[in-house]
Amino acid sequence: MPEAHAWIIPDWPAPPQVRAASTTRLGGVSATPYDSFNLAAHVGDDLISVSANRARLIESLQLPATPMWLDQVHGARAVNAAGAERMADAVYTAQTGIVCGVLTADCLPLLLCDMQATRVAAVHAGWRGIKAGVIEATLDVMGEGKNLLAWLGPAIGPNAFEVGDEVREIFMAHDAKAQQAFQSSARGRWLADIYQLARQRLAARGVTRVYGGSECTYSDAERFYSYRRDGKTGRMATLIWLDEAGDK
Repeated sequence: MPEAHAWIIPDWPAPPQVRAASTTRLGGVSATPYDSFNLAAHVGDDLISVSANRARLIESLQLPATPMWLDQVHGARAVNAAGAERMADAVYTAQTGIVCGVLTADCLPLLLCDMQATRVAAVHAGWRGIKAGVIEATLDVMGEGKNLLAWLGPAIGPNAFEVGDEVREIFMAHDAKAQQAFQSSARGRWLADIYQLARQRLAARGVTRVYGGSECTYSDAERFYSYRRDGKTGRMATLIWLDEAGDK
């Protein structure tokens, strides 16, 4: 069974009914290069190992149900976990006992909840998804921004995420303030701060209580998968659900 260090519990003032966790790569059974707690079935890992890891996840975190895994496409669609559609990059629910989750290995996992613990959401927010509007699409179903909390999970950090002019120009065309999220790199390109880009999109919709955003998947190979660093690799899961009892 994975030890407690195999996951991260968000440090945010969410209501006690809101439960959440983000996994690391530690504590599973997958072999190299997926070692060891890979939770994705689409990356080439042995599916028996993936199933075993998913079973460990449910048992270790005492999840009330199997997470609602999405078919992520770097788009802007947010779906209700109670529905049948899974081709999306965000999932939300207003029901207790349903686990919303996203898989990442450099892209930003973003969690949202309201202060009344009536609705939660998990968002797969890579730069393409942020550009496409996945954060805004999710906020559309979450209610007023001033009533929401956000948590930014492990993603590629601002000292490792190098992009070209075209990415910077896309974000600056949307909001000139995005310039603040890009610093010139030694190679004549740009270092992008995906955490800051997400915070800017959230703030524009009134979400100012934002937590997390301090981990770098690329620079911490012991704890995190990184697609940009390794290419062939596993995926971590970031999960959120409503617990009727509210016991932590």
